[in-house]
Amino acid sequence: MKPNNIHIVPHMHWDREWYFSTEESQVLLVNNMDEIMDMLEQHPDYPAYVLDGQTAILEDYFAAKPDNIDRVKRLVQADRLKVGPWYTQTDEAIIGAESMTRNLLYGMKDSRQLGNPMMIGYVPDSFGQSAQTPMLLNQFGIRRSLFWRGLSNRKGTESSEFKWQSDDGSEVLTANFPLGYAAGKYLENDAEALKKRMDKILNVLDERANGQDELIPNGHDQMPIQENIKEVIELLNRLYPDRRFSLSTYEKFFDAIQKQPDLPTVSGEMLDGKNGRIHRSIYSVRMDLKAYNARIESKITNILEPLATLAYRCGIPYQHGLIELIWKELMKNHAHDSIGGCVSDKVNREILGRYLVAEERVDRLIDFYKRKITMAVKVNSDKDKLTLFNLLPNRESHYVQAKIVTKASGFQIHDAQNHVIPFHVIKREKIDAGLIDRQIVAHGDYEPFNQFTIELNWSQKQWGYETFTIVPMEQTLLADTKSAKTVETDAYHIIFNNNGTMTIFDKASQQTYERVLNVENQADDGDEYDFSPLRGDKPIYSADVVKNANIQIDERPLSYQATISYTLMLPKDLNNRVASDSAKKVMTVKFIITIAKASRTLQVVAKINNGVKDQRTRVLVPTNIVATESVADNQFGMIKRPVHDPMLNVWQQDHWDERPDEIYPFLTNVSLSDHQTVSVFTNSSREYEIVQESIIAMTMFRSVNWLGKSDLVRRPGRPSGIHAATPDGEMLGQITLDFGIRINPQPLADANVANMAKEYLTPTVSYNQIPFEAMHLNPAKVSLAQEYELSLPAPAAATVSVIKVSEDNSKALLRCFNATEQDIPLPKSINQLNLAEQSVNNQAILKPNQVVTLVVEV
Repeated sequence: MKPNNIHIVPHMHWDREWYFSTEESQVLLVNNMDEIMDMLEQHPDYPAYVLDGQTAILEDYFAAKPDNIDRVKRLVQADRLKVGPWYTQTDEAIIGAESMTRNLLYGMKDSRQLGNPMMIGYVPDSFGQSAQTPMLLNQFGIRRSLFWRGLSNRKGTESSEFKWQSDDGSEVLTANFPLGYAAGKYLENDAEALKKRMDKILNVLDERANGQDELIPNGHDQMPIQENIKEVIELLNRLYPDRRFSLSTYEKFFDAIQKQPDLPTVSGEMLDGKNGRIHRSIYSVRMDLKAYNARIESKITNILEPLATLAYRCGIPYQHGLIELIWKELMKNHAHDSIGGCVSDKVNREILGRYLVAEERVDRLIDFYKRKITMAVKVNSDKDKLTLFNLLPNRESHYVQAKIVTKASGFQIHDAQNHVIPFHVIKREKIDAGLIDRQIVAHGDYEPFNQFTIELNWSQKQWGYETFTIVPMEQTLLADTKSAKTVETDAYHIIFNNNGTMTIFDKASQQTYERVLNVENQADDGDEYDFSPLRGDKPIYSADVVKNANIQIDERPLSYQATISYTLMLPKDLNNRVASDSAKKVMTVKFIITIAKASRTLQVVAKINNGVKDQRTRVLVPTNIVATESVADNQFGMIKRPVHDPMLNVWQQDHWDERPDEIYPFLTNVSLSDHQTVSVFTNSSREYEIVQESIIAMTMFRSVNWLGKSDLVRRPGRPSGIHAATPDGEMLGQITLDFGIRINPQPLADANVANMAKEYLTPTVSYNQIPFEAMHLNPAKVSLAQEYELSLPAPAAATVSVIKVSEDNSKALLRCFNATEQDIPLPKSINQLNLAEQSVNNQAILKPNQVVTLVVEV
């Protein structure tokens, strides 16, 4: 029996920006919102209207029409205007776990200020769905999910209704849009045209329906409300007398499918581009902006919030309002088009502006908390202070870099017992006095300050701080560095080659890794959505063409810093890629590698000055492992992916919308493993591919100049987006990327990769208090000891996600997740919350890929 209950749900999908700006979108929004509310108020039988599952659009509306807040509230409270649960329509591929969590947290908070949120995980246009989404939704009390992109029959079902599970057993009743969220846009009021169109729609829906109910979303991008929808529905009921069409809601549709017996169950991520394009290589376009995002997310969750919580523990207020402003500024860039970078150049400049604002707020608030704590520490002298902050429980690495600013030529560092603390100067430079405090030069003192960069080992392993005093000396301190030819650490012997690569010998495993940091460059005939190779083009490898790289190795007492720099002459654009006498342009490459002598993690800063168009540049990390799968992190967990996608052999005959490229997202770490484990950590690019079954290729950036192009090699047919020029997307000029490389002589189960990635992203931070400050504060109202260390109840095998203060300002929280394949026991006496920060029954174990929030202090 064919389905006979057709639910037509009015909605609008609201891209705050795309090829149009947020400002243009806001103009349309004010118009559309007024028309929507008029319709709802004037037609009591009109059931409801869906505002795209995000509350950010209401912020935009209220900014222009604050007088309509009560009007919106009445409609939300009457359950006729559906708002939330998200703050913005988030991407799920390269957005961090805490970002997705706060998106729901703030979206539901905003919704509840108006009425009640729509309790559906509604993401109609995100480029793929995370395997962890059911768990995230469940922890906010959401048991239903509705999305479009990413599902294919290889999940084991052709049905558009199913149960979707995460690895920990979390489950959401899920509906998929077989034809997208715009299938029912602008429905015709002409019988012949409507019948022709609806026959095609119903044929697809009938094939995919699991029961007697089907869903037709009546809306589109920025689409105004269809005012004649009732007449259209009356016409549909006459045209199809054996079916019943009704104006409905998503909730009514889910209520109906909830009753269906034998719903199929699926699990895992949804990254298949069979029935809707996923754009797996979108993770690397406009890498300058994506690197901003990764860096800011890391600063908030790894530095700012744990530091603010430490200050809260010391009696210094936790600035919830300022932190929420930062998150919301960042999350405005997390909508799928915005973080994807598949937007106009004008919009990319707006996105950059928001990143600049968000990062400035983060940096200044971090400085504020470091200063407030250090000011409150009482010492037995009027000396300058240096405070070191360990913001991570159970830290393994003791290596620290810090800066000391002083007028003195030298100094000692003393602890609370007045013991001299050993340190080493690795850099010394002059700082203009006016940059320290303009009042100094205003009084005629132009003598510059000395700024010393120092390194030391600090033994504190637990969350906390230690404050030292700076004792001036007349003895001049010079940088303690010397040139070296090779690098010799506890773990590695490293040779730097003339072709700009490294050869790493791992002492424990006796393995040698050749051509580390080989750079691959090839043509990109794609657009802002997808990489597309150029027929006839062959990749160019730096290791094959560089003959005399400039290598500089500085050895310090506790570390090495090595610099590799060279110039690549490459075809200047797409037209020159396959020509034998092609015109060339320059790309300069510089790798700055910091290697602590007691650490296995190599910290790499790549500085690329790019003059080449229409290309993709990747850095290659060999692993010596012939792998069948990679292991990467996603939100609060890890995911295994095959090195070879079997659908590559059948995607064309199965009529996929795009080729299932073996290019994948990751958030902080990706590894290959057998008896050894080789990992790449990132604080910038979040795109990788396993090539030659053994090499981790991390995309550094792509250069393209079109928003959308048609008939790509790997994406046949129409253009994605629109065919519009985006010359800024060529990424000409400077780009900086941060990533790490770690070799463990152990299998993945013993390599502790997730925690080592967390340490890489959570350096020990410092604050040097001197008598001069550009902005003055009143003396501290609290008095703190010179040393503070607290053992937090983080299970040893678990990975910390964040340390923060609850939104009601009553509790300090520790959130951690299980990135291993074994159950982790949880402390019995510690109360637990869900991600929504609501009390839950304590669970005894933390399952693999599961998250828990522990109350560490009330």
